[in-house]
Amino acid sequence: MNRKELVESILKNKDVSEMSKKSVDAVISYALDSIKKSVKKGDDVSLIGFGTFTKVKRKARTGVNPATGEKIKIKAKNVVKFKAGKAFKEML
Repeated sequence: MNRKELVESILKNKDVSEMSKKSVDAVISYALDSIKKSVKKGDDVSLIGFGTFTKVKRKARTGVNPATGEKIKIKAKNVVKFKAGKAFKEML
């Protein structure tokens, strides 16, 4: 499902059917931006029943260039970890 399909899916719900596509898209944009900003600051974002987004520091490590077989150093960096919530896991 892409963003456009998500907006269409939300608009099919009778509780928000009076909202415009533009309004729904704006709400999605704001929600995603808020999640990204919070995780960037180092805060966990927990959506009960869905899951938790967490900022995790990945250590520097040694990798291998698959084309040449040469060992390379991979720098440490921050990544986002997502852990699905209990209800989401059970649904799958």
